[in-house]
Amino acid sequence: MQKTHLFNNPVRLLAPMEGLTDPLMRRILTQIAYDLGSPYDWAVSEFIRVTHYPLPAHVFYKYVPELYTEGCTASGTPVHVQLLGNNPETMAASALVAVSLGAKAIDLNFGCPAKTVNNHKGGSVLLEEPETLYTIIRTVRDAIPNQIPVSAKIRLGYTDTSQSAEIGHAVADARADWLTVHARTKVDGYKPPAYWEKIAPFNNLGLPIIANGEIWNAEHAKRCIAQSQTHHLMLGRGAVTRPDLTAIIAGKPDLGWADLCQHQLSFINDSTDNQNGLIGRYKQWLAMLTKGYTQAHQLWQAVKKLKNKSDIEQLIIQSTHHH
Repeated sequence: MQKTHLFNNPVRLLAPMEGLTDPLMRRILTQIAYDLGSPYDWAVSEFIRVTHYPLPAHVFYKYVPELYTEGCTASGTPVHVQLLGNNPETMAASALVAVSLGAKAIDLNFGCPAKTVNNHKGGSVLLEEPETLYTIIRTVRDAIPNQIPVSAKIRLGYTDTSQSAEIGHAVADARADWLTVHARTKVDGYKPPAYWEKIAPFNNLGLPIIANGEIWNAEHAKRCIAQSQTHHLMLGRGAVTRPDLTAIIAGKPDLGWADLCQHQLSFINDSTDNQNGLIGRYKQWLAMLTKGYTQAHQLWQAVKKLKNKSDIEQLIIQSTHHH
């Protein structure tokens, strides 16, 4: 049973980005999109690595605390649970645990370019072995209830795109419900450009295709849709840089700096256990915001050496009033 009703309209998804779209960032970004009237259809969690044993519940709750709230962020955006690994049995058993905790869907990561991941034969290195890819997806699909979607996220290939067609067929033959394609190979990493036109052939597989990579503004979204020949988009770093990207793509009013400052305050006032990490993560976000907002430059210059949360908070508040 294809879960195609999810694709009756063009979908807009928040990408899984390791160390970046954690639960706090998901909460903020999905809230902004919701408030602007262009909510994400769903978000995908950072990958959860599966090795020799099925993952226990506490690991899923750590990475996807949204499982405590029916699998959705505070603004009601569903979060799909992403797994990464190369052992079909432990992947399937872990997927079953996630589903028992209320996971709305399982996404399988075959796109992660990180060295540590690929050295352990997970992520994009599996693109060199379409038959392994097939076995993993098929084993997970057969293990979990039919009404829970199983999707895959890939790149165009590992060193080159010569196996793109085989990879696509492996995904479709394994009965994945949809496929997200990051329009670069593993070797390309995150270097521009993204080769959106190389996504187009995947549309022949007979399942929904989602395009991903280098979508930073409305013009990029338009060109990506035209070249990839799919209306479905997953937004990654562009969505962190411009938290109003879904609204911009839809031609709706964007998010002003003062409003964004309120969300920055909300970010830095999060009640996480890891308060030291929180400041580092806020700085990471602010550095990315400098690509999207001129006002962020000045704030970033002032904040980047600070270690004290209340000092940073004061500067954010000042920045709100300056503009």
